[in-house]
Amino acid sequence: MRAARLIKMVLLLQARSSMTAAELARELEVSERTVTRDAQALSEAGVPVYADRGRAGGYRLVGGYRTRLTGLARGEAEALFLSGVPGALREMGLEDTASAARLKVSAALLPSLRDAPRTAAQRFHLDAPAWFSEPPTPESLPTIAEAVWDDRPILAHYRRGSGDGDTDVQRTLEPYGLVLKAGVWYLCARVPEPEPTDHAPGPFRVYRVDRFTSVRFSDQVDGHVPFEIDRFTRDDCFDLPAFWEERAEQFARSILRAEVVVRLSPDGVGRLTYAVDPVSARDALSGAGDPDEQGRVTVTLAVESVEVAHTQLAALGPEAEVLAPAELRARFARDAERLAALYAPSHSA
Repeated sequence: MRAARLIKMVLLLQARSSMTAAELARELEVSERTVTRDAQALSEAGVPVYADRGRAGGYRLVGGYRTRLTGLARGEAEALFLSGVPGALREMGLEDTASAARLKVSAALLPSLRDAPRTAAQRFHLDAPAWFSEPPTPESLPTIAEAVWDDRPILAHYRRGSGDGDTDVQRTLEPYGLVLKAGVWYLCARVPEPEPTDHAPGPFRVYRVDRFTSVRFSDQVDGHVPFEIDRFTRDDCFDLPAFWEERAEQFARSILRAEVVVRLSPDGVGRLTYAVDPVSARDALSGAGDPDEQGRVTVTLAVESVEVAHTQLAALGPEAEVLAPAELRARFARDAERLAALYAPSHSA
């Protein structure tokens, strides 16, 4: 632990001309007294760390000293490609690895380019979770992330079903990839031995990580790491982005079990994608006919249920007229009557 901190300290001083004890303490997450001891240890080991005294003082490397410890380890190189997703890195337990990789890259850059990581971070940031929700980090996520990186099979228990009908299922899985969707983590995994009653297409499945009740490496017994680690052979043809896109669209279509017929204004056409499922909106608009004399088009829209459709289409207001089913049209008619009464001019006005 201390050796890694000393290396990080050298890389920090190599990337910057000078740093105060407070700045180093903040970066290394230690006390200023520890920074002083570490600087002394580096100096005794032959690294020319010099301390400038006084209020404007700090630590610096003497004589243009440069370490050769800038070669990226494999894990650091892989984590570097995820460094634009700091929250995801933290949840997977890779924050320190990515930090070390960034420092090594900064140390290897020419002096004129060393501000590139800082200027990029000031201009671009990915905030993955949805608004108004902060899903808790699943407890098993770091273990699953390690298994994904190292191609290690896992033995997982997960809750299948919903509510009181939940059942606990045990599976041996080959974890291929993790996906963060709107703040929720999903595992894409291969099932080496599917159940006879499992009719899902292909050997790959998608699991919500927060539904796992326990996860361990399949070769671990009583928490002990085996002498020879078991790894599965990854299918090099597996394309995680393409697989996720296909399964996400399949899921979206699978829950759209009802249909409504809607007459949309030009503005309603433009806003439909934001009010209902994008897959449903795209399919509906692709089958739309020509506009009528009022410029409106009639579409058949796949929805989860009449109840959900009422909530979604209400966001379009007068830009959408429901033609069928009659039940939903009658409901919007009642809404319109109530709104008209609510906004009617007051008799006292």
